[in-house]
Amino acid sequence: MAKILLNKKNLFHNLNIISEHAGSKEKVAVVLKDNAYGHGLVEIATLCAEFGIKKAVVRTLKEALHIKELFNNILILAESNFHTYSHSFHIALNSLENISNLPNNSNVHIKVDTGMHRNGICIDELEEAYTGLLKKNIKITGVFTHHRNADTLSTDFFWQNENFKEIKRRVVNICEKLSLDIPSFHSCNSSALFRHNNFNEDFARVGIATYGYLETDKTYNNPELKPVLSMWAEKMSTRELKQGQSLGYGATFTASKDMIVSTYDIGYGDGFLRLNERQSYTTPKGHKILGRVSMDNLSLDTDEKEVCIFDNVQELAKIQDTITYEITTTLSSEIKREIK
Repeated sequence: MAKILLNKKNLFHNLNIISEHAGSKEKVAVVLKDNAYGHGLVEIATLCAEFGIKKAVVRTLKEALHIKELFNNILILAESNFHTYSHSFHIALNSLENISNLPNNSNVHIKVDTGMHRNGICIDELEEAYTGLLKKNIKITGVFTHHRNADTLSTDFFWQNENFKEIKRRVVNICEKLSLDIPSFHSCNSSALFRHNNFNEDFARVGIATYGYLETDKTYNNPELKPVLSMWAEKMSTRELKQGQSLGYGATFTASKDMIVSTYDIGYGDGFLRLNERQSYTTPKGHKILGRVSMDNLSLDTDEKEVCIFDNVQELAKIQDTITYEITTTLSSEIKREIK
C-alpha cells in the first residue's frame, strides 16, 4: 500500500532553525492549513506540539477543531461560517463586510492590506473596523498583514514593512485612545522571517520552511532546511517488456531492449501529478518512470517490492513548472501518513 513517511528528525531540525531565527519557540506559529501543506494535519500538529510550538495557523474551523488540544493559540485564516461559538480560537477579519458574520465575544485578528491587494482592510479603515468589532464585544487580539514578494529580489518587502509600521502606529494610537490592550503584530511568512536579521515582531507565521523548503531567491543566505515528507509506493505487478513493445496510455514508452518493468500503486488520483512523454522523472534510487502516469498507478524499470517515489519535491516542481507548495498540497489525504 502506498504511504507517506514523515521524518521527525528533519522536522525538528527545521523547527530548531526557525525558532532560533525568530528568537524563541514562542515567536513561531506553525502554518498547518490545507492538511499541513499535504503532510498530514494531525500528524504534523502532534509533532510540532511535542517540539514545543504553542501557536498554529489553519484555514478553517474544521481544521482548528482537529488540533484544539495541541496548541494554546490557533488562528483561523479563512472561515466564513461560525454556527456556534464554543472555542477560544482567533478569527481573521479579512474585510469590513465580514464583521457582521463574526460571533459576539470572539477573538479576532484584523488583516490589513499593505500592498498585496488580496485580502485585508485598508489602512484608513482601521478605526471603522475597531468600532464595528467593539460593538459586538469582540476582543481584538492581533493585527497582521501578508507579504507579496518576500521571496524575490525586490524592494516590495521594504515598502510593505514601512506600511506595516504605519499600521502599528495607528493601532497603538487607537488602543491608547480607547484604553484597549495592544494586540499582537505579525507579518512574516517563511521567506520574510529569514530576510530579517533581527526579527522583532510578536511572532512569525511559518509554513513552507517548516516542511523543509524555502522559495526565497538564492541571493539571500537561506538556511539549510531538510524535507520532511517522502512518498513510497508498493508493487502491484511485474512483467518482462520485450524489445519494441510499448507501455501505458498512448504507448509513449517503447522498450529499446528486453527489460523488467513493474506497476506501482501511485497515480495522479493520489495527487502525484501526471507525467507524459515530454517529461522525464527518475526516483531517488535511479528508477525511471516509464510513459505516462495513470490515475491509480505508474510504471518503473525495477521489480523492487517498495520504491521511494520522491524524498524532495524540488525537482518535481521544476518538471511541472510549479512550486514546492503545489506538489505537496496536491497529495491525497487518503494516503496513509507514518512518522519515522
